[in-house]
Amino acid sequence: MKNKVVIVGGGMVGAATAIKLAKQGASVTVLEQQCIDPLAVLASEKIDIRISAINRFSEALLHELGAMPLLRENRLAPYTQLEAYELTQNSLLFDSEEVGTSHLGHLIENSLTQASLWAQFEQWQIQVEQVDGLPVSIEQADDTVILNYKNKSYMADLLVAADGGRSQVRHLVGIGVTGWQYQQSCMGVLIKIDAPQQTKTWQQFKQTGPIAFLPMQAPYASLIWYHDGAELTRLKQLSNEQLKAEIQENFFALPGDFSVEEKAVFPIARQHANTYSKGRVVLVGDAAHTINPLAGQGVNLGFKDVAALAEALESTDDFGCPLALHKYEKKRRLDNLAMMSMMDACYFGFSNDIKPLKHLRNVAIKVADNAGLLKKKVLKHAMGGDF
Repeated sequence: MKNKVVIVGGGMVGAATAIKLAKQGASVTVLEQQCIDPLAVLASEKIDIRISAINRFSEALLHELGAMPLLRENRLAPYTQLEAYELTQNSLLFDSEEVGTSHLGHLIENSLTQASLWAQFEQWQIQVEQVDGLPVSIEQADDTVILNYKNKSYMADLLVAADGGRSQVRHLVGIGVTGWQYQQSCMGVLIKIDAPQQTKTWQQFKQTGPIAFLPMQAPYASLIWYHDGAELTRLKQLSNEQLKAEIQENFFALPGDFSVEEKAVFPIARQHANTYSKGRVVLVGDAAHTINPLAGQGVNLGFKDVAALAEALESTDDFGCPLALHKYEKKRRLDNLAMMSMMDACYFGFSNDIKPLKHLRNVAIKVADNAGLLKKKVLKHAMGGDF
């Protein structure tokens, strides 16, 4: 008999989980508040301000799930270099040539990644239901889990929470979290730039917070601007021309003239679930962990969750088996925690103007850039490999 899996949340990670488990023989239903027409999204010329830096591990997973060929027909931008610096004379440059590969990853709009995954649902007989509102309760027995909405219930062998950082499923099943809200927020700015295709993404650490340039498929790019909430609120209220003037004053020279197309401000938080499963309920992606988006690693960690969960379930006939779900958590928790801590070390270590520390961190950047084998190992890890 097929395992019945219900997934709450059809975003990038939830959709990938659905296909991966369907390929393993499960009968999968995805519950989503906002269903999409994947072919319409892929055909649209509207640019999504939300983008992710998809690393090589995630690319391989998307290829396995059938999404990568569709993405290659749409807007995706490979990047070959990633540079981080505080002072221009000291920078840490990662280059794909250092590890003998054509690129480090791709910058892809979130909506395109989601749509490319949804386009695979019919092939794998994945059912999608649009739900009204949030679930209201969860009932668990030894061999089943029941998810209740106001007007309908769903019974499954396994319930997957892929419903984001404010997961209602996580709340209903009684899994707590630890973490904090950062004092700063993050602004994303979509620009249209008069320049050839760029392949280097860069981040500059400033006392007020990092800024970054993410080259999308020409002629578009994304700017990331960390600052305190009040300043970003002020910037968001400016006209596009006024915001352009602020960008020119605060960012290093961009590779061409540009226009501001869209802007949005996002709060940032660090959050880690106290456990990744309870009974027959399991958490993946942001429902299990949210990370400082400094290096765009959030969705990559989520895709690693998908692969690890599928691997843990391969050896069991019962997808809701708590022992298998604990095996999944054991594989993922330390890796997620390490990445969260690394991002925080960069964020807090650079977001200040303490002179001795400022000198020390710039020396560290210079040393790291010449670290040879260690630098290559860090680069491979960032691409989705292991040390």
